[in-house]
Amino acid sequence: MAIVRDAGCLAVIQATLAAQGIQVLSAGDAEEGWDLVHRAHADAILVEAELTNGTSLLERIADRDPDAQVLLLTDHYTPESAVEGIQHGARDCLSKPLSADTLGRRVAEVLQEARLRRETLELDEQLLESFRFHGMVGRSPQMLETFARIRRVAPHYRIALIGGPTGTGKELVAHALHELSPVSSRRFAVCNCSAIVETLFESELFGHVRGAFTGATQDRVGLFEYAQGGTVFLDEIADMPLTTQSKLLRVVQNQELQRVGSSEVRKVDVRVIAATNRDMRSLVARNLFREDLYYRLTMVELNLPPLAERKEDLPLLERHFVERFSQNYGKRIAGISRRAQAVLSRHGWPGNVREMENVLGHACMMADAEFIDVRDLPDYLHEAVRGVATSEADLMPLADLEHRYTRHVLERVGGNKLQAAQILGISRATLYRILRDADGQVPHALVRAAPALVPAPGLPSVLGQILKQKQPALAGHHEV
Repeated sequence: MAIVRDAGCLAVIQATLAAQGIQVLSAGDAEEGWDLVHRAHADAILVEAELTNGTSLLERIADRDPDAQVLLLTDHYTPESAVEGIQHGARDCLSKPLSADTLGRRVAEVLQEARLRRETLELDEQLLESFRFHGMVGRSPQMLETFARIRRVAPHYRIALIGGPTGTGKELVAHALHELSPVSSRRFAVCNCSAIVETLFESELFGHVRGAFTGATQDRVGLFEYAQGGTVFLDEIADMPLTTQSKLLRVVQNQELQRVGSSEVRKVDVRVIAATNRDMRSLVARNLFREDLYYRLTMVELNLPPLAERKEDLPLLERHFVERFSQNYGKRIAGISRRAQAVLSRHGWPGNVREMENVLGHACMMADAEFIDVRDLPDYLHEAVRGVATSEADLMPLADLEHRYTRHVLERVGGNKLQAAQILGISRATLYRILRDADGQVPHALVRAAPALVPAPGLPSVLGQILKQKQPALAGHHEV
């Protein structure tokens, strides 16, 4: 797509791209071009800088399609104008008169990248199917080992304990154990121990007879009898009172219970799965949990890692939740923009998978384009990113700034070290030295958070001058 007023420039674009078998849709002014962007999806968009009305057209295109590949065409190229255009959504800046060779090469690169993005999306869908396991998603070593252990123990276990921080998916593990067990066709009964009043615990779990206490007007079946032949899931078991723990131990050991107010012993046949987000050994040491019950529960023990320790699972989880919520909301959402993915990858996820589910449910609800963008994410993620960026810029040592800027330039030229060294005005040996030092000193999160090729607000003036000395050759080196 070409949004170009200059007839000579448009003729070069059409002739060059037609020779490559590429169809070109064209518009002669900004509003016509904006209508064209709305009506047709293009893998590459060429925009004449004089039609952008400052940068408003670029921003509108970026808001509509965060992954749009825009090449800015200008008669008055300067490094500053190129950087400004890139900051507002352009992929690169080409100077006029256009070189047919440069134009053809740059558009071919953009189209190749668009093709790879589509193939990546298709690959993500295939990977997602491969790494789904009973409602859980993961390809990290920790999760693959968890899936394998569930498969091994599910046919045999009688009692199990699932540990892990809140939001990691402990109930999904319990469901998987039940579904893969020989009693999968029987009931799966759930009890949230943190939600039951202490005086009603025994009645809820074991039942009561009429007259056992005030308000007991009839016999009542407890959770264990209700789940006869199936599975009882005791969530947040660390909140169970000690008196109830002793009676639970009897059920676990002997598979028998007594209803409250009755001396009759009733036999039950149930599997018991317990879950907790607390350190059970510490509770046992402080006499807040029965030691004998703890060791019974840990005959089979599964521990889920926090999401921050398995960030390689983020892309699959993102795809999983986007797919689910786009179906729930009846919206066509193809994925997440790269800049939104960067925000998600930098977040610490204290609420683990449940937090990610809520974040992407919100984002899918807010999204009005094919891809979720940063603006669709909850506000607290925006604030967190801004806070980190500001603190890093204000407190960054000079050596770290050099490392970050070098990494950023290298990423911008697709990993071409010779080109990066020429842009930075240094030798390749110096570049290798900076990268070697950076590998040992700069956290990856800082590299991903690198600013555009201009001094960050608040940097000391001496650092700003260093950046200004290194940056002018950046876009100009493309000879466009």
